[in-house]
Amino acid sequence: MTLKVEGDPGYGSMSAGCRFTGLDDSETVPLLIQDTELSQHTWRPLNKEELEKCAGGPGWKKFRSRLVLAFWVGWVIMLGSAITVIVQTPRMVTPLLFWWQKDPFYRLQPELAVDPENGVSKQMSYLKSLGVGVLILEGKEVSLPNLTQIGRGLGTLPQFRQLMTESRKAGLRIMLDLCEMAPFEPVLSNDTEVRSVGSGYMQDSLRYWLEQGVSGFEFCDTDVTSVKAIMEWVVLMREFSSQDDERILMVRQTGVTLPEVTMSNLVNGSLVKMVTKSLIPPSHHLLSAPELAEAIETNLQMPQEDWPSWTVGGEVPWELQRTILVLIMTLPGTPIIKYGDEINPIQSLDELGRPLALFRSLSQSRAREEALRFGSFIFLPFNTTMSSSTLNATATPPLAFLRSWGCVQFLVVFNLGPESHAIDPEWARSLPDSGVFVTSTGLDRLGPVSLQSLELQPHEAIVIKLIHTDNSS
Repeated sequence: MTLKVEGDPGYGSMSAGCRFTGLDDSETVPLLIQDTELSQHTWRPLNKEELEKCAGGPGWKKFRSRLVLAFWVGWVIMLGSAITVIVQTPRMVTPLLFWWQKDPFYRLQPELAVDPENGVSKQMSYLKSLGVGVLILEGKEVSLPNLTQIGRGLGTLPQFRQLMTESRKAGLRIMLDLCEMAPFEPVLSNDTEVRSVGSGYMQDSLRYWLEQGVSGFEFCDTDVTSVKAIMEWVVLMREFSSQDDERILMVRQTGVTLPEVTMSNLVNGSLVKMVTKSLIPPSHHLLSAPELAEAIETNLQMPQEDWPSWTVGGEVPWELQRTILVLIMTLPGTPIIKYGDEINPIQSLDELGRPLALFRSLSQSRAREEALRFGSFIFLPFNTTMSSSTLNATATPPLAFLRSWGCVQFLVVFNLGPESHAIDPEWARSLPDSGVFVTSTGLDRLGPVSLQSLELQPHEAIVIKLIHTDNSS
């Protein structure tokens, strides 16, 4: 039934174009249906005039105050978090080094410490300029009857005292080498009667030299026949020691390993401060390059004490002297250089300055870089990583090790053989690709270097400071 209202024939009905499909033509929409989409509120941003009007209101001021407060609270929280991270992050604590751990030792005959023309003063100053910190004076035919006698090389006691005075002025210390003196063997008295010399005479002799100002003594591990006597020596050392001037005992290792009595009672008991090891074993013949490489690799892979000291030991071919010098000066511990180890005997006068410059360069690098002084040591073998194109079966493989302290790393690579070697990129994959040359045996390596293109010359040793980048591991 169609609903109609008078006065408005169209009210309550729909035109043909607005009818719903499916409805009977006789039926229309009963009433207008409210459009929900039009009734919903449409959000729009404030315009400039409305925003300026609301900015001065109390609600906007309160909002701004809370926003500023939230900013400063967040800033303080981030600052506190950063400080907490810095404080709690483990830091590399620089160890306290004693005087025998700081500078290289230099071993020489007493008469070589005195220059008849320039005198003692210039000699001491020159040695200090090279980076030397301690002189070890070797004794000649040292035995108990003449343990307190001045050698002919130094002349009189006043001359020796002058040497001590000038060495102190230059900042050098003096130690005496008493190795192989056999202190407990019986000796003959003036009346040819045999008398047994105990530790009392030895104590008096050591006291005599300590009173002259020497900083300590070195003896061989074969001299340790009585631990009790060594303990008495240590008590004497402490009597002459102070907080800034400690007197020490050193032991020189003559064999492959220390005697059991020395290791258990002296080294582990802290009766001696350092054990000096020979990098190259003594031999009746001059060792070849492969024999040297094998002996050095064996020594580097053996467990070391907390603070070792190294000396060359056996005889080295002259063409390898500078290579071994780089090795000794970059190993962990205290290097002990013997007079002549840094100078080739057949060099011309023009070439003599080169090894001394190398020694000075190594000393300065060691004093400046913590990683070279007390950093960790990692031996890096080449035996399974050198490609066949760069290393044949008869060639001497290069050797390398890494010295690290914190994020600073130094790579030391040395080639003892007469052949050149290109570093295999597969071997250097675990290391940063780039670095900077620190020094080399020829003092001719300067500037940046890429390990992927590094080539070692015959008898060459190089020291590289590695550079870490984002892409390096």
